Amino acid sequence: MYKRVVVTGLGCLTPVGNNVGETWEALVNGRSGIDFVTRFDVSNYPTKIAGEIKDFNPSLYLDSKQLRRMDISEQYAVYASEKALEDSGLDLEKIDLDRCGVIVGSGIGGIMTFEAQHEALITSGPGRVSPFFIPMMIADMSAGLISIRHSFHGANYATVSACASSAHAIADAYRVIQRGEADIMVAGGTEAAITPTSMAGFCKAKAMSVKNDPPHKASRPFDKGRDGFVMGEGSGMLILEELEHARRRGARIYGEIIGAGMTADAYHVTASHPEGLGAIRSMQMALRDAGINADKIDYINTHGTATEVGDISETKAIKSVLGAHAYKIPCNSTKSIVGHTLGAAGAIEMVVTLKSMEHGVVHPTINLDEPDPECDLDYVPHEARDNEINYAISNSFGFGGHNVTLMVKKVDDV
Repeated sequence: MYKRVVVTGLGCLTPVGNNVGETWEALVNGRSGIDFVTRFDVSNYPTKIAGEIKDFNPSLYLDSKQLRRMDISEQYAVYASEKALEDSGLDLEKIDLDRCGVIVGSGIGGIMTFEAQHEALITSGPGRVSPFFIPMMIADMSAGLISIRHSFHGANYATVSACASSAHAIADAYRVIQRGEADIMVAGGTEAAITPTSMAGFCKAKAMSVKNDPPHKASRPFDKGRDGFVMGEGSGMLILEELEHARRRGARIYGEIIGAGMTADAYHVTASHPEGLGAIRSMQMALRDAGINADKIDYINTHGTATEVGDISETKAIKSVLGAHAYKIPCNSTKSIVGHTLGAAGAIEMVVTLKSMEHGVVHPTINLDEPDPECDLDYVPHEARDNEINYAISNSFGFGGHNVTLMVKKVDDV
């Protein structure tokens, strides 16, 4: 018999806040985290804006020696995981560490380290490359570091599926506990790809907005004037726990994960299927897994990147799966406020989905001034809205045609 899986801890680091509380307050008030890039010179880039992390203090959890041996994406992951563990109230001395695991997704990994070490190689030769280059670069190391830090001996790995990476991490962690292989999983994602090479690559792919001024108006999901996503960075982490384990220790429960769908478009390396066929199947799969009808859904946190094809295809997919009910529920895009945090997006958006459920509030999709006629659902423009949420969906899609749908519900039997 499958185990039930609940969420008992949340942690995040985003362009609008260095914890869940700060992030949630900014989201509800529609306060954007997008501004001009400060990390390097973007004068020759068509896109000059991004959602950078601000006032980050990793020394709260890491000493100077550790910091020198970790890419910033790994620092983000450790920081957010510590926040999530603190929020969960877990006493790590009283649990079976062999039944605790970590799965952390990242679409790009330690690219800041890669760029710096490649520069050292070219300018000074191979002797100047750091002995820590490889563990600082590879995408799986965030999960490894969190595991080592807390002696978590369960399943430990990375998921890498572009912008669906951390949603895949949560789905996998859900399955691990569901099968009875762990009691607790730290699951989420991390990304720190606001670097010269990453920005240049996305610019050449013409994937990002070039509406640089004012920066906070550039991320425009579902708006007729959208012209691409705005890159963000950060980390989101969740503590997933087997329900009876959580009950025994009197844990606070944010919600229960009841369904996951994972599919492929098998269509194009960067574009989503124009009819949203892969997204349709991932949502249908999550509904079947949850054992509920589509008309039970009260809210959808969309992938909503502000790309021309992507927003339309997701809208089509939602309408195909939910039918007339799609027009009766609020949907929104967290990326309108924090930007697109790539491999961390799914986890950050699941944190937001659970906070929306907790408070009965849907944050606004900002900059939705003139909705695209083909994006005709209720995307909650401009202002937050009260809305009771018992069942919710979070969608995540990625380059390569990866689709993940996660479904959560309120837990009313604890």
